[in-house]
Amino acid sequence: MTPNLAIYVHWPFCKSKCPYCDFNSHVSASIDHEEWRKSYQREINYFADYIKQHNISSIFFGGGTPTLMEPQTTAGIISHLQSITTFTQDIEITLEGNPTSIEAAKLEAFKQAGVNRVSLGVQSLKSEDLKFLGREHSANEAKRAVDAARNTFDNYSFDLIYARPDQSLKDWENELLDALEMAGNHLSLYQLTIEKGTRFFSDYSKGVFKIPDEDLAADFYLLTREIMEAHGMPAYEISNHAKQGFESRHNMSYWRYDDYLGIGPGAHGRITKNGQKHALMMSSQPEIWLRAVAEKGNALQINNPLKVDEVVDEIIMMGLRVREGISRKRFKLITGHDIEDKISTSALNKLIQNQLVMIDDDTLKCTDSGMLLVNYIASELLS
Repeated sequence: MTPNLAIYVHWPFCKSKCPYCDFNSHVSASIDHEEWRKSYQREINYFADYIKQHNISSIFFGGGTPTLMEPQTTAGIISHLQSITTFTQDIEITLEGNPTSIEAAKLEAFKQAGVNRVSLGVQSLKSEDLKFLGREHSANEAKRAVDAARNTFDNYSFDLIYARPDQSLKDWENELLDALEMAGNHLSLYQLTIEKGTRFFSDYSKGVFKIPDEDLAADFYLLTREIMEAHGMPAYEISNHAKQGFESRHNMSYWRYDDYLGIGPGAHGRITKNGQKHALMMSSQPEIWLRAVAEKGNALQINNPLKVDEVVDEIIMMGLRVREGISRKRFKLITGHDIEDKISTSALNKLIQNQLVMIDDDTLKCTDSGMLLVNYIASELLS
């Protein structure tokens, strides 16, 4: 049976840098779209022998802001991959974007290019909070963009950020209910986090603004789960909610520790070669990536075989994030070990007693209460 493969394509450019964002994104005055299209294709060619051994089940254009790409670039990447190997019949091809008017107007062109799912970075339905978050769109633009996505694609999603400064639980409940009126079958709902290296980290450190403390943040999380569950879109991962069958296929590849290949500046990958997982990462700076691809066909900065314990760490950290948990059968298939042989059984028993994890003949997973403490649980199990 031919294994499936997920492809991630990183578009590194944005109109401006959001103050909370620590992703590999850059602002550029001019972009040679033809050069970028050919460079993506050239890096894909470098991995062609590996790609040919798989069926592609998902392609994800992330960023940055991929709706700033020319649709011809997207089409060129999709058609090039299709010339190398087979797409699964139900392939999911997702494009991330922002809800500005210019980008929303291009959605039909992206559909014609082969995209069948779009994910919009709405982040808030409150104009004053959008300004705080450094977003270039207004609340009305966001709503129009979601309408455009709904009218163009059968499958669409958008993101919101909660636990913002001065936001009350009631404020968030009302905003989330408004969002559900606009939603399709998937929503990504993230708690505002302060990441090092961002403008927000500096401002927060100086006391420019405050965010909810841990207890209130937990209340936001629990309220979110309750509302989404009641509306038939339960959390299938800590921050992602969907109706059954509409879970992001691409992201599930990450969380299930399937093979995925990253193309573009700073893109990561986990691929299996000769039965061993390898960690890949491309050079992150756009100019360096372009030059490396032109010179040698790839911009690999990291290409490391992973030791069994490194693989175990990643499976545990990723798999506990999803409601379905970690398949014992798949764990053994990937690592060659039973799960109890690679985790702390004393920690496992304590976590079970505290009703934070569950384990049976098939699966290790967090309870609903445990989902609040995934990082702690993973560190205990791996200690």
